[in-house]
Amino acid sequence: MKNLFIALSFLLFSSYQICLGQQQEKSHIYNPKANAQADINKAVSLAAKENKNVFIQIGGNWCIWCTRFNNLVTTDQELKNILDSNFVVVHVNYSDDNKNEKVLARLGYPQRFGFPVFVILDAKGNRIHTQNSGYLEEGKGHSKAKVAEFLRQWSPAALDPKTYQK
Repeated sequence: MKNLFIALSFLLFSSYQICLGQQQEKSHIYNPKANAQADINKAVSLAAKENKNVFIQIGGNWCIWCTRFNNLVTTDQELKNILDSNFVVVHVNYSDDNKNEKVLARLGYPQRFGFPVFVILDAKGNRIHTQNSGYLEEGKGHSKAKVAEFLRQWSPAALDPKTYQK
């Protein structure tokens, strides 16, 4: 009986720790009350002034992969530099509270790829790429190398025809 009590106590404690870890990993990077179209419009305007593209990360605070991706690109200095140098970032919420259906329709229904999903706009607001984040994963997370390559490939310099002229 004593062994059963110890085993059950251990099981309950372990379950609590797992739940606590998942809860701590939750973030609040997405605002369900935000006006996503207004945020995108501001980002496009800023991108035009700064010669950048717009990086839209679509997902929700409920999405552990969304949180993990955001943590990767904001805490890894190399990825943060690539992102900050080339993009104006917008987080667009997708949750039961606000699915932003009209905005996502204008963006070509990127939610069909799951979450997070990324949309790149040029400095005029034209959608130039939609990225399924699954292609950036490796093992149990996103690959730093794959994310860096993706960001570099959709940077303004990579899309500038002058880059390829002799």
